[in-house]
Amino acid sequence: MADDDYDALGEEREESGPSHHWLISLADMSMLLMSFFILLFSMSSVDSKKFSESVSSVKSALGGKDSGATMAPISSGDMNVLVEQAKIKQRIIGEQRRVYDQFRSFVSSKGLEGVVAATLEAGKITVNFPAGVLFPKDGVDLTDEGKARIRTMFEFLIKTSGERINIRGFTDDAPPGGGSRFRDNWEISSLRAVAVLRYLVSLGMAPNRLTATGLADLEPLYPNDTPDHRARNQRVEFVLERWIGE
Repeated sequence: MADDDYDALGEEREESGPSHHWLISLADMSMLLMSFFILLFSMSSVDSKKFSESVSSVKSALGGKDSGATMAPISSGDMNVLVEQAKIKQRIIGEQRRVYDQFRSFVSSKGLEGVVAATLEAGKITVNFPAGVLFPKDGVDLTDEGKARIRTMFEFLIKTSGERINIRGFTDDAPPGGGSRFRDNWEISSLRAVAVLRYLVSLGMAPNRLTATGLADLEPLYPNDTPDHRARNQRVEFVLERWIGE
């Protein structure tokens, strides 16, 4: 070994060349990508044998253990059903995106920004009304303002016949005050959801499109640590899901 391979103390120098550890990650990523494209190819050709083989390959690439059992072959009929279900799911998600965009435009046209909030997640549209906008404090009967807001919501919902609507009532975690006629927050949240449902039906909404759920203080949006947070947690939500038949 040459003298310049040792430092001043006579110890062998460590190699200072560039590290090649990144090649391991690149190889793993390439393997996963290859497995993914094999899966896409087998699905597009609707070949049950190729599909079964590709699933096994992906499982091996991801570190899955082989149980020793042979994977049951997937028939062409089952494959067609799976592909059709995936297509339907994609169509539903695309349609829900369109409805969500329409609702945002509707809210803007009605001047409801800051009053109504809407989100879209996994094909579900959730519309949030603060309970204080619809009901009196600790009450379960719609106010005149609340009825006006529900009539505005009805204008939009009646045009979306393919949507199933679950009306969900929420409270904060404070129990009903002393002397309240309500046993607990479950009762308050349930009666509020039912009140909204009944009013929508009275306006002409088809009953088979509606369900009502009371969830009390479950699923808070904020910690129940300030009056503002408690007020925000008291709310009524409209959850819109598309009927597969539509």
